[in-house]
Amino acid sequence: MLSFFVVMLEALNLPKDWQGNLWHYRFQEWRHTYHHHVELEFNLITRGSGVYLLDNEKYQVRRGDLIWLYPTQSHVLVQETDDFEMWIGVFRPQALGTLATDDNHAPLRRDRASGEVCRRLPLKQVQQLCTLLEEVATTKEQAAHFNAGLGYAFLTAWQVFEKASAIPIEDVHPAVDKAAQILQRESDVINLVQLARQTGLSPARLSRLFKQQTGTTIVDFRNRQRLGKFLRLYGNGQRLTMLAAALAAGFGSYPQFHRVFKKNLGCTPQSNSWHQ
Repeated sequence: MLSFFVVMLEALNLPKDWQGNLWHYRFQEWRHTYHHHVELEFNLITRGSGVYLLDNEKYQVRRGDLIWLYPTQSHVLVQETDDFEMWIGVFRPQALGTLATDDNHAPLRRDRASGEVCRRLPLKQVQQLCTLLEEVATTKEQAAHFNAGLGYAFLTAWQVFEKASAIPIEDVHPAVDKAAQILQRESDVINLVQLARQTGLSPARLSRLFKQQTGTTIVDFRNRQRLGKFLRLYGNGQRLTMLAAALAAGFGSYPQFHRVFKKNLGCTPQSNSWHQ
């Protein structure tokens, strides 16, 4: 698996009486984290366009695309236009096991996709599915009603997905794959010239290709690796001070660390929200 970002098992913290969740997402000005979670997820793109990385494959999505994100497959939205919007649905695996009982629902019970995960729906079906999701989302104050509606929405989404057209995917270039792996191991020592030499491309070609395929620059990627290393070193703050952990992670100074931290996590290092 190609790991472009710090891979995190994300806890969605669903209310205990909900079998999943459903919400409408709009463009947000922060970097998303490469992650996975135990719940099956679908995204229905309703406006704009974006780029997903799902393991070692890249999906360019736009309005009408329906993509399924499985529990063991790490994913991240690396690009999105300012008008990007989508519906997001997640469902607990235990509840899904009792819901998706027909033979054609077998893919929904798996931890990992065995075929296509992204298809483009006809506009009429997009509109019908959006109407259904909007109705279900209004019932959250009644858990039994919401759970029943969410289950119906998941099965309906899968039904229209099966009948839709596949979306072309692109494999990540081997040089980009290798560069990402090198930077994960040596994010604090290797420079662009050395990196390009090891991948067999010129610095300019590698930089351009890396940005095209991942949606992020090599500098930003390197900084995310440093940030991930900081989070591991710092932990709950009992082993190292924040400054010591930042320097050990490869940041050249506290101001640089502070800038990267706020850009990627949306808050300052002093905020209590990021480690709660």
